[in-house]
Amino acid sequence: MRNFTELYRMDLPHRAISVFIYLSDRANKDGICWPSIPTISKDLKLSESTTRRAIGDLRKAGLVRTEQRYRENGGNSSLQFALR
Repeated sequence: MRNFTELYRMDLPHRAISVFIYLSDRANKDGICWPSIPTISKDLKLSESTTRRAIGDLRKAGLVRTEQRYRENGGNSSLQFALR
């Protein structure tokens, strides 16, 4: 979504709009990025729980798909975000 007009017209809380714009700014040309929840939270000055709720709002609206990434030792890494 290059033009945010559609985003602004959607019935989304401001937290979700902020996180979507943040993710869009960090996404590559294919709409993929992988910032961590703590990084997003720190940069946007939101709590981690608010950031997680915003990501849930975006998933529900169909604007973002997430996939868990894993380290070589099997531990969780940051989510991969795919933007619509």
